[in-house]
Amino acid sequence: MDTSGYRTGSLDSLHPSDVDDDDEMVDIAGATLDFSTTDDDPPLGSGEFEEPSSSSSRAGMNGSGPNKLVDPLDDPLPGLGTYEDFNTIDWVREKSKDRDRHREITNKSKLSTMALLHSVSDAFSGWLLMLLVGLMSGALAGGIDIAAHWLTDLKEGICLVGFWFNHEHCCWTSNETTFQERDRCPQWQSWAELITGTSEGAFPYIVNYLMYMVWALLFALLAVVLVRSFAPYACGSGIPEIKTILSGFIIRGYLGKWTLIVKTITLVLAVSSGLSLGKEGPLVHVACCCANILCHLFTKYRKNEAKRREVLSAAAAVGVSVAFGAPIGGVLFSLEEVSYYFPLKTLWRSFFAALVAAFTLRSINPFGNSRLVLFYVEFHAPWHLVELVPFVLLGVFGGLWGALFIRANIAWCRRRKSTRLGHYPVTEVLVVTALTAVLAYPNSYTRMSGAELIAELFNDCSLLDSSQLCGYKQTTNISETASVGNSLADRPAGAGLYTALWQLALALVFKMVITVITFGMKVPSGLFIPSMAVGAIAGRLLGVGMEQLAYYNHDSFLFKGWCSPGADCITPGLYAMVGAAACLGGVTRMTVSLVVIMFELTGGLEYIVPLMAATMTSKWVADALGREGIYEAHIRLNGYPFLEPKEEFGHSSLAVDVMRPRRSDPALAVLTQEGMTVGEVEALVEGTYYSGFPVVVSQESQRLVGFVLRRDLLISIDNARKRQEGVVGASQVVFTDHAPAQADDAPPPLRLRSIVDLSPFTVTDHTPMDITVDIFRKLGLRQCLVTHNGRLLGIITKKDILKHMAQIANRDPDSILFN
Repeated sequence: MDTSGYRTGSLDSLHPSDVDDDDEMVDIAGATLDFSTTDDDPPLGSGEFEEPSSSSSRAGMNGSGPNKLVDPLDDPLPGLGTYEDFNTIDWVREKSKDRDRHREITNKSKLSTMALLHSVSDAFSGWLLMLLVGLMSGALAGGIDIAAHWLTDLKEGICLVGFWFNHEHCCWTSNETTFQERDRCPQWQSWAELITGTSEGAFPYIVNYLMYMVWALLFALLAVVLVRSFAPYACGSGIPEIKTILSGFIIRGYLGKWTLIVKTITLVLAVSSGLSLGKEGPLVHVACCCANILCHLFTKYRKNEAKRREVLSAAAAVGVSVAFGAPIGGVLFSLEEVSYYFPLKTLWRSFFAALVAAFTLRSINPFGNSRLVLFYVEFHAPWHLVELVPFVLLGVFGGLWGALFIRANIAWCRRRKSTRLGHYPVTEVLVVTALTAVLAYPNSYTRMSGAELIAELFNDCSLLDSSQLCGYKQTTNISETASVGNSLADRPAGAGLYTALWQLALALVFKMVITVITFGMKVPSGLFIPSMAVGAIAGRLLGVGMEQLAYYNHDSFLFKGWCSPGADCITPGLYAMVGAAACLGGVTRMTVSLVVIMFELTGGLEYIVPLMAATMTSKWVADALGREGIYEAHIRLNGYPFLEPKEEFGHSSLAVDVMRPRRSDPALAVLTQEGMTVGEVEALVEGTYYSGFPVVVSQESQRLVGFVLRRDLLISIDNARKRQEGVVGASQVVFTDHAPAQADDAPPPLRLRSIVDLSPFTVTDHTPMDITVDIFRKLGLRQCLVTHNGRLLGIITKKDILKHMAQIANRDPDSILFN
């Protein structure tokens, strides 16, 4: 298992050496990082606070005398059984450690009252942790919503009553607002009114235009500088990296406290700058950061990587819950899209954490409407069977857009990585922000934030609605304008509506192009809102077209019988909602969770069938053009060792075709169970870059005994040199229960049998690779040994499988960067 971070045979080699040139830096999610930087919190995989608890990872070695053994339970070795950065955890070992720990606590609970209380607190700690994660994530999400709304309005003007009020809050207490101009009040002034004293004319327009651009560039500059200077991991969406971490990979610092602080601040700035991005994906990253930091308060989760990933799966559900106000959709999103290992216990805890987070957000009331959902709608007209055809067409559009967007965005990100464009992240962000601001300001639908745009498109026109999208002609026939409840009859389009449709068509083209180059820049950027905006615009355009078709052709065979004159037949806002779901599904390939998120998001429970039809069609069309969703595509672009559970392995190769060493390679580096000295072991470790070594009976027989991790081996030898007298380079290293007979003047042997995994996973050389891949996926293996009649032939690591799958797909196998 290749790990380039190791350099020497001493314990110092566990930490990467300092690097001075750019060749030794790694690009993760677009953030170029120096290995010499460390996070001040013990991150995922850190061994700073960890100690072994499983019998399979205990180090027994000679004590200060030749017959004295050091008891690892009384005096554990720090770092033993832990993992290095950019490595994969051993799921089987971690689950075994947790079972041993739980068994020990259960046995002790029968002996005393204190032990029983400890057992109860241990069982309750998971629920307490979920409570804390929900409270912290909900509070942060509420703060992000309020701050983003305020800064977004600050680009256009300021409240004279108090600069900390956004536009809506500023005009709440005003008695001088009207239905036609409900967003105008004397307390709120645009920058032109403040500077020139008037809001009419060309010069005030130019002043507002320039102030809009200045604020947008300032917010974007602050965001990219903070990310680049303090937390390079805070850029991007975070979901591809979260998926990789949940599959068992370790990226230190990615979920640390600096990443959390910087991502929270820069997410507000990036959204407020007017860039075509959302905050929903980054909120999943924020929630996972909260969970990782809070895990350090509980020993059970601090010391076990597998248990910690169960908490992170629940945190991903919390992130979507607070992003959309959709707790059930968040749980399903974590299950369907993000999580690699999702036991039933995690499902219950995810549900509880999402509930707490949603309650916290509702208590903060960031939207000021006493609702939890982001885009509450009330459609009064039911949908008809004939409308399934345009709904399916929206699904086709969403699938085509999703596949096109993924290809274009990956091509742009690859160009960013491979050209000089990637060397100037600040310049790139400022240029894209300036371009966005210049093109967005003249069009009111691109000037407003993505969430406001979607809410406008979902809106069902009422009698007093002043929106341009409700610019219908007023008919003189009273019976035609008769309404059922608040539902208005279909009416002919007026000049205001035609103007709005032209603006929406331009906004659609603008959003489709600008989102491609925005997603993946060095600022926090989510994809949910931009994708939904594209679909909502397309859906509203189609909905208005269907409405006018029904109005002028209500006697045709398509509409006869269910759409009579004066009735409210077509709801354009429903088409916008279906289009939003279709485009988001085409980009992410979500299905069940997306439908649930959409009806939770809007409250439109009776429109599940149109949403399901469009979402399923979108997935089919997008899958026909490319199997990967946007997150899987970015995982592959960044070279993360992620075995996609949804991907089929259709090749007929065998284990012997994939294992190392190959026929032209040198022999496999192994340890013998006895006969090797400390010096020989250290020379072997120093001369290779592998993460572990098989232990065999002898070089001649090659009969497999077990497997030992490089990190455990180095820590044990280094510790023995410090704590035990007589350990020298000539001391024998034995991995058996009993040391062999030695000469009287020989130095005492070093017994390391207890750090050997005596039950490593093995397959025979003729095992089909599709079965081997399934074993790796379902058990979360780091490596698997290949034998023939009990003799060791080679080793297969997760990286070998990924390289083999890349070769089969005619991709560059060296694109898999990490172990």
